[in-house]
Amino acid sequence: MDKTDILSLTKSELSAEIANMGEKSFRANQIYDWLHVKRVTDFTQMTNLSAQLQEELERKFCIKSLKIKKRLVSGIDNTVKYLYGLPDGEAVESVLMEYKHGNSLCISSQVGCKMGCRFCASTIAGWVRNLEPSELLLQIYETERDSGRHVDSIVMMGIGEPLDNFDNVVKFLEILNSEGSGMSLRHLSLSTCGVVDKIYKLAELKLGVTLSISLHAATDEKRSSIMPINDRYGLSELMKACDDYFKATGRRISFEYSLIEGVNDTDESADELIKLIGHRNCHVNLIPINEIRERDFKKSRFVERFQKRLTDAGINATVRRTLGADISAACGQLRRDDAEN
Repeated sequence: MDKTDILSLTKSELSAEIANMGEKSFRANQIYDWLHVKRVTDFTQMTNLSAQLQEELERKFCIKSLKIKKRLVSGIDNTVKYLYGLPDGEAVESVLMEYKHGNSLCISSQVGCKMGCRFCASTIAGWVRNLEPSELLLQIYETERDSGRHVDSIVMMGIGEPLDNFDNVVKFLEILNSEGSGMSLRHLSLSTCGVVDKIYKLAELKLGVTLSISLHAATDEKRSSIMPINDRYGLSELMKACDDYFKATGRRISFEYSLIEGVNDTDESADELIKLIGHRNCHVNLIPINEIRERDFKKSRFVERFQKRLTDAGINATVRRTLGADISAACGQLRRDDAEN
């Protein structure tokens, strides 16, 4: 019989499982605390449980773990990039970044990606599978354990499309935000290339998550040329979903815009972006694109000029700091290198 992945259970699901075992309800709270606060890796470490209950838990459940396959530490800014080995032998990346406001961790949501964005290394080898809630949580737990640094905020912007793994991501958010785990979801940003139907589902939940839209172009023709998702959900549909998300949650939308030389970095492109979002309560995060060997896209030389054109039009636009430039910055590249070796 396959064991149940106990770290993927919400608090209510765990309580139901423990009640079915004939245990009193407070036992579920104790076990949840061991898993998500003390973060033990073995049932025998749950010292306020009887040896008999520890054995019963061992028979019924498993506590998953991640293995650090590779760790790269920047000599420039203390950024740490992890390649985590999963229980089935696959691997994903997480990146710990240091800011004035605290430590931010970028986590992956899938092994590989289906979305096919032309400038992204994560999608080149295709999609393998979704990550379980436990595997999302463990990127945080293992990073804090290894680095000795507290993670103050989460960015779901690593390998994969979070909204393509909707159910597991929502369970992860519930566990993360539960009493015990205790991170406010206002400190979490979820990045999507624009899976419109799932944006509406996320809005209905009113979780307080900041929605970051990977936009990268402001006309359907340009966006479709680099982001196949736009053929399914065009910009008019995407913008309506963003407006509805803002109305439902009160959370300002963030638009990510990677500047690619000669593709989307001209004054014309800036004016198109102003026309598309200039009347909206939003923030634009301009990103100097990560150059990857499998693509011929080049980093724009006109980032500051593009930013000034937006700010002159009254749009809140900032340029993302380039962190970890000396440690394989492109998301997905570390996993690709590992797979090829």
